[in-house]
Amino acid sequence: MKQLEWFQNLSALVLIVLSFSAFQGIKSQLVVSPVGPTLVNVLAGSNVTLAVSFSGATDPVVIWFNGSLTVGTWTINANFPPDIVDDSRDVLRIEKDGSLTFTNVPKHFSGIYTVNMTKSGLGKASTTFNLRIYDGPDEPIIEALPAQPFYEVGDSVIISCNAEGFPQPTAEWVFGGQTLSEFHQGILNLTNVQTNQGGVYTCSVLNAMSGKKREKNVTITVYERPLGDPTCSVLSVNNTDLQYQCRWVGGTPNAQLTFPDLSTTSTGAGIFSLTVTDASSFDEKTVVCNAEHPIEHKTCSVTASRPMNFLPAVKNTVDPDGQIAVTIYCVSDASPQAVVSWSRGGEEVINGTPYQISSNTTQLKIRSYNISTFLLTPNFTCTCRNPLGSQKKQVQLQGPSISDSSLFPNEDGSIITLTWEVPPTSIVTGFDIQMKGPDLLSNNEKNAMTKGNSNEYRIIQQKPGSARSADIFFLDPDLTYRFRIIPKARLTDGEPSEVHRIGPGEGLSGPAIAGIAAGIPCSILTLFLIIGLIVLIFYLHKKKSRQTRYPVSRAVEKVKNIQPNSAPHKMLNAGLRSPPDYNRLHQTPSERSGTLPTFVPPPPVRVATTV
Repeated sequence: MKQLEWFQNLSALVLIVLSFSAFQGIKSQLVVSPVGPTLVNVLAGSNVTLAVSFSGATDPVVIWFNGSLTVGTWTINANFPPDIVDDSRDVLRIEKDGSLTFTNVPKHFSGIYTVNMTKSGLGKASTTFNLRIYDGPDEPIIEALPAQPFYEVGDSVIISCNAEGFPQPTAEWVFGGQTLSEFHQGILNLTNVQTNQGGVYTCSVLNAMSGKKREKNVTITVYERPLGDPTCSVLSVNNTDLQYQCRWVGGTPNAQLTFPDLSTTSTGAGIFSLTVTDASSFDEKTVVCNAEHPIEHKTCSVTASRPMNFLPAVKNTVDPDGQIAVTIYCVSDASPQAVVSWSRGGEEVINGTPYQISSNTTQLKIRSYNISTFLLTPNFTCTCRNPLGSQKKQVQLQGPSISDSSLFPNEDGSIITLTWEVPPTSIVTGFDIQMKGPDLLSNNEKNAMTKGNSNEYRIIQQKPGSARSADIFFLDPDLTYRFRIIPKARLTDGEPSEVHRIGPGEGLSGPAIAGIAAGIPCSILTLFLIIGLIVLIFYLHKKKSRQTRYPVSRAVEKVKNIQPNSAPHKMLNAGLRSPPDYNRLHQTPSERSGTLPTFVPPPPVRVATTV
């Protein structure tokens, strides 16, 4: 019994010891807890502590991690300082309770931080913090696409703006002092840009947490091409100097203009001119203007020239008050345009009554009721002059006259068209179209032919002074008509035009018969002269054929018989005349064309013979 009781007491003691041991193990478990929130937001450059507390052990080993990298270790209450990684010693510090403190924390220290605490025999405990460091924001980055030095009107441009920061900074665009609204996430889209959209665009980025703002500018340049093409001209200055001018207006910016042939230093924008005082060397010389614009390069040229030869022109009208108005035009092709001066009989014409000179001096207008006023006036002289020279012409006004006229019938001869021309200095205010012959058919009586005839010219149409043709209808193709045009200067008739006839033949006219009668004697006389000339030629030819022929001497005949085939003497080939053919003299009378002349023997020749 005693042994059993002892055994029971021993078991109870062991149970108590085991229970106490188990209680002590639970009470000594190592525990680490964060003090405060585990998500920590802090402004860059400030101080912050990731605070922790622990229990269940004394003097545990503390290890801090940034992600998977160890940044510091220490044993709490140890006699040695914490071990901090080299690149973080100026920022990190492990506190006595194991907390991690950041001093003047930079932005790049943001991350996930974990603390592990261990104690031999008591296990390991840990806790985690999310540290987010915000600042700035950073300087904005601006980019324009497509990237180019300038844009043309009508182009499209995309401008983006972004900046790093925590939290992500917000961007806005400012242009011309106004905040723009047409952008999304810092992207500004400019379509069909115009010149008024060129300038400085400012991007402003804001960190909402820190309240800090940063700005950056970008300049968008928009150019517009000037209108059309550059134009060159040359003007007269006081009718002595030449002023060359170049124009290419509009556009942004203005085109830069130069005359390199005239000056290498002078330039102008949009409109540019240079004056040349010594114009004598510039006749027919081409001067070029260079027009430079950022979008395009263009040129134009101009050639100065002295006045060319010209023909004055005359135009006639009748004023409402019945006066004849004669306008003389003197225009010469010249560059610059020639200035015209007027004189009459050596005296300068003064602008006023009765002479009126146009503002450009090329026209002189004279007014009078009487045509004789114009015809009795001395010649007018117009002188066209520019700095390079002059041309002078005299104008003698003529009475009403016609220089040329024609008649053109239609296919069946029922309609004709009369045309005419007037001398350039003739004064004509109208025309009478006259006809001689049967009456014209009326429009509704084409088949009722009128067989009457008139031997007098009568007016059938009247035309103004500007007319140069007239159509005449309803002629009878089987009848004969004659037409003429009478030029008029108000009430004064000029010489009629030539007569134009249309219709079947009527025999020869009186003038034609007179012409033929006058031509018959002349023709007979000419015929006799031709016959006489032919007889004379025949007689002379016959006389020439009766020339004197001489008989062949015996010596010549003997030589000829000895050498019948001998070649001609070399002297003959040299151009000497051959001896006469005496054989012809021995022809029979029937073979000869005439009687042989009497032969006279030559005087005897003494011949010496050597033996």
